[in-house]
Amino acid sequence: MSKRDKLGALVKAQLSQHWTLRQKDIGADAHLSKSGFTFLTEVYEVEGVGHLCVMEMRALLGLMKMETVVLACTEKDLPLLNLDWVSAFGKETQLVELYDTQLAPWPQAAQDAFAQIGAKDADLADYASGQARWYDAILYPCSYRKTGKGVSARLAAAASACWDAFDALLAAAPACDAEAKAAKVRAFAERLLAEGGPAVDQVTKLFGAETARRLVLGHMYGVAANHGTRGRDA
Repeated sequence: MSKRDKLGALVKAQLSQHWTLRQKDIGADAHLSKSGFTFLTEVYEVEGVGHLCVMEMRALLGLMKMETVVLACTEKDLPLLNLDWVSAFGKETQLVELYDTQLAPWPQAAQDAFAQIGAKDADLADYASGQARWYDAILYPCSYRKTGKGVSARLAAAASACWDAFDALLAAAPACDAEAKAAKVRAFAERLLAEGGPAVDQVTKLFGAETARRLVLGHMYGVAANHGTRGRDA
């Protein structure tokens, strides 16, 4: 993956080689814009796997850009996967965050594979959010969180390697109790909505609580039974 490739395109292309992706119509929520911030969102159901969300954000006349990919596995007992790339004023941050939504313990060998990817970039600065969050307690230590300037190619290579590792796990993982797994994902999403996070807080501030609820529960994590497809809050 070169620095110009988008994470969402990479994930969709590789998933579609082995799984059926069905894009969902989310109406006006697919394009939200206010106060110089624009959010573009695509949502897919991945047959036999779970829920995929691809979101792009642009702001400040392009000086700030973000891409987020969320894969919430509800038919495979794998961690909740959040991939985030942020570029702001020449500094880039790449996050590949793996959250414990497991029904059974995640094997150490799988965790070690991701840790090895991060170890190759040990010389890069670690990303620090500057604020403790509730989800820090369920973030696997093998997650990749690096930042810096002039390191686009290295960050892109790490993100691609992490996705390849996760894709291999998908191929080998047996089916799990989908209802129980979905409950784990729902608990994560509902707590994220209730207690917040940087992106959730920004969306709530811009578009209101109802849009944030649809975006987080319905579109990002696919756990809202009736999240609707309305546009912006009045």
